[in-house]
Amino acid sequence: MLFRLGIFLSLLSLFLIRSESAVSSIDLGSEWLKVAVVNLKPGQSPITIAINEMSKRKSPALVAFQSETRLLGEEAAGIVARYPDKVFSNLRDMIGKPYQDVKRSADSMYLPFDVVEDSRGAAKIRVSSDVSYSVEELLGMILKYASNLAEFHSKVMVKDAVISVPPYFGQAERKGLLKAAEMAGMNVISLINEHSGAALQYGIDKDFSNESRHVILYDMGSSSTYAALVFYSAYNAKEFGKTVSVNQFQVKDVRWDSELGGQNMELRLVEFFADEFNKQVGNGVDVRKHPKAMAKLKKQVKRTKEILSANTAAPISVESLYDDRDFRSTITREKFEELCADLWDKSLVPVKEVLKHSGLKADDIYAVELIGGATRVPKLQATLQEYFGRKDLDKHLDADEATVLGSALHAANLSDGIKLNRKLGMVDGSSYGFVVELDGADLSKDELTRLLLVPRMKKLPSKIFKSINHSKDFEVSLAYDREDLLPPGITSPVFAHYAVSSLTDTAEKYSSRNLSAPIKTNLHFSLSRSGILSLDQADAVIQITEWIEVPKKNLTVENTTSASPNASVDNGTNSTSEESNSNSESDGGVSNGSNSTVEEPSTTDLGTERKLKKRTFKIPLKIVEKTTGPGMPLSKESLAEAKRRLEALDKKDAERRRTAELKNNLEEYIYATKEKLETSEDFEKVSSNDERQSVIKKLDEVQEWLYTDGEDASASEFQDRLNSLKATADPIFFRFKELTARPEAVEVARQYLSDLKQTIRGWETEKPWLPKDRIDELSTSMDKLKTWLDEKEAEQKK
Repeated sequence: MLFRLGIFLSLLSLFLIRSESAVSSIDLGSEWLKVAVVNLKPGQSPITIAINEMSKRKSPALVAFQSETRLLGEEAAGIVARYPDKVFSNLRDMIGKPYQDVKRSADSMYLPFDVVEDSRGAAKIRVSSDVSYSVEELLGMILKYASNLAEFHSKVMVKDAVISVPPYFGQAERKGLLKAAEMAGMNVISLINEHSGAALQYGIDKDFSNESRHVILYDMGSSSTYAALVFYSAYNAKEFGKTVSVNQFQVKDVRWDSELGGQNMELRLVEFFADEFNKQVGNGVDVRKHPKAMAKLKKQVKRTKEILSANTAAPISVESLYDDRDFRSTITREKFEELCADLWDKSLVPVKEVLKHSGLKADDIYAVELIGGATRVPKLQATLQEYFGRKDLDKHLDADEATVLGSALHAANLSDGIKLNRKLGMVDGSSYGFVVELDGADLSKDELTRLLLVPRMKKLPSKIFKSINHSKDFEVSLAYDREDLLPPGITSPVFAHYAVSSLTDTAEKYSSRNLSAPIKTNLHFSLSRSGILSLDQADAVIQITEWIEVPKKNLTVENTTSASPNASVDNGTNSTSEESNSNSESDGGVSNGSNSTVEEPSTTDLGTERKLKKRTFKIPLKIVEKTTGPGMPLSKESLAEAKRRLEALDKKDAERRRTAELKNNLEEYIYATKEKLETSEDFEKVSSNDERQSVIKKLDEVQEWLYTDGEDASASEFQDRLNSLKATADPIFFRFKELTARPEAVEVARQYLSDLKQTIRGWETEKPWLPKDRIDELSTSMDKLKTWLDEKEAEQKK
């Protein structure tokens, strides 16, 4: 795997154009997050995984609040067992969800969070008696942590980012995640479906010019499972005058089970061991009712499951699980598979649905690539092997990092700062189909007011246009096209609501004029690269036919203009305002423009005549979003307040880290300095005993302060104490450095003089044309340097 990754990165270095900035990708999972950085610095791989403060390639997606201190990632993971109610996990799966669904999910996983309902009907988490945070805010904290990892790793500004999301994420989840990123101060250039990121990683170093192929990407993570059908092919294109083959892929379909993942297997083990512990203790004790005990048990169960992936049996050991009672047991892989018996059948459902709707058979699939941590479970692999009738499944991709590496390629391709030199075309589609529903006066509920807007798997991004004959204000609702295929936890298919106004007033304004056609309303929708559908623009299109007076023309002039007597100024295809239309036609329209080029100044005035003219007005309408429920957008005031709160926490964290760093620096300086002065005889050569004892006394004083009054001191106090100690001890260290460095420097100087003296002697025979006075001048300078060295060495010895 490492060999393949090395080849991939080596090839990629040839495919990227150098840039000063960096871009990143974030694979945000239920339990973990991974960060990749594209940074074309000399001497390093173009795409690298950003390691965290513990030098790990993935970080826990956790936020914790303990004693008014915020902890993120590894720091938060370190207190899960002691303070399970203060560490918040699975936040990605709570975004955009109704409160009741979040509460149900948290309880089923024994997460002792204090989940409360906000004014939108969404969930927020109470971290103390008077402080609560929305899920968007907590996710914003995690994304900020990920962004900081990217910048620390790349050592340059990370301008843009791409965030991967599971395919079942609906509109509320995607919008909520973008809001969380905005709170974190990130510039998200796009969301990307997880399967598209993995598909990019799979195809970037392959050649499909000789053979197209269907590949299924099977991903089982901690909380969900999906199967994506991807078609790889190639097409010919011209590049610099040459015909080249360009690889591409299209996501044909994706199916999922949003409630099936590695956590389900772990929960089966948790229930099994909880029952066993309850039997051992007896007396009606139920360990499930004690959050700390369950947090300890869940932590050890995760390790046990990992051991079972490589061994036929695994132990579990939890010290002081409950009431100072230790728990020890073992379980076989066979028993584990029995506990999860129904999950293996469920794991095949996404694959079966993909094949069913695509019309393909298992034999038509070129490869079944496994990604996601839970795919390491042997029984799951065996189940898939049996279904596809294959001895081995494909594991060319890194199960943990495939998505984040492919997403980094997408980020590079979209960013202005870095571009892919080698192209891999990507066509992804919407995981859901969408309809638009219209409601208002004189609009009856029929097929004309409920229109299919986006069929499932429609290409991302897309623009959609709809036109209706209507002349009164109305409302627009956007909804999922199937009530049996809704995002997890969502009960209503409607996800966005808009009020379109000023149409009634516009219609009344023009009603007295001769309308040549019913008033139309044009609606402009967009399906973004992130998979978000929105109503962007609405226009009223009004066509009027009226008689106008135009100058009579002589025979010659009339012949030149008779081809278009009723030319329309605006056919409705240009976004022309009402004012510009009126101005352009007040002086006779297009025919008047022709007259100016052919009429002679002396033409006889023949009077006027009436002509029928058709005029079109396109008038922008007002759109106000009225979405309610968990998916409603935050107000500007709420968003600004959230940003302010997160910035305050960031500053507090930065000060805490700075204080800890300076405290460590002071402690290290005290120990290192005392050891040198008390154990090294070399310092006796450059200092007196009284001088050393004076420094050691001050070191002891500061050390005593450090562990008493200085335990909770500020960063500036630690820095002041360190500066004071250095002012006392550094002169000794300076003299010690000089003791060894000075003889070396003198030796270098004397060697230089000796070499130069030999060179001058050679000039007398080899370069006789050199001026003697210049050579004498150089010799004099050498003698002065030698005299200066002798004098200074003599002074130093005294």
